[in-house]
Amino acid sequence: MSGVSRSMEATTAAAAARVERARRALPNGWWAAVLFVATEGALFGSVLASYFYLRLKAAQWPPPGVPQPHVALPVGMTAALVATSIPMVAAARAAGRGRAGAAWRLIAAAALVQGAYLGVQIASFADDLHKFDPRDTAYGSAYFTSLGLHHAHVALGLLLNVWIIGRLLGGLTNYRLIGVRVIALYWHFVNVTAIAVTLTVISPRL
Repeated sequence: MSGVSRSMEATTAAAAARVERARRALPNGWWAAVLFVATEGALFGSVLASYFYLRLKAAQWPPPGVPQPHVALPVGMTAALVATSIPMVAAARAAGRGRAGAAWRLIAAAALVQGAYLGVQIASFADDLHKFDPRDTAYGSAYFTSLGLHHAHVALGLLLNVWIIGRLLGGLTNYRLIGVRVIALYWHFVNVTAIAVTLTVISPRL
């Protein structure tokens, strides 16, 4: 390990890369992220299951007076968001090789797309709020809860991206490398849930 016997001592890019190459097991931080993702997955599963339960109980879905959901824009935006998993994976690999600059640039590129996605989706969300109220019908409640939960997770992901970029600008350490991997894992989860949520909310048109 060239003098670096413990991961906490890997405070340079070269040392962090050596620790990563020598690692025989996934770090505790990664497993903690897996546990977090599992609990959030259960939350999304409950919310989406509630959506379909309410739909099965409703005579008409959406109810009269509520517009049908759009299809083209949500599908296109979701495809763009899911594609950001590619630069996030590339960033994790770059960090594993000790390339901090490449890692933060890839994360920044992903964040630009993710930020644009969130901006467009929030505008669409606000527009829908002018058309129908989540308090008026079960459909409105399920619709806005599903989208709102997903948007909150995208916003959290963006905050994590900004945080890790700031850390990487100060150099690469073992903990920052693990941070990149954990955040990439989180974005894979967000992107999978984006597909599930999008298919759910546009399901009345399918």
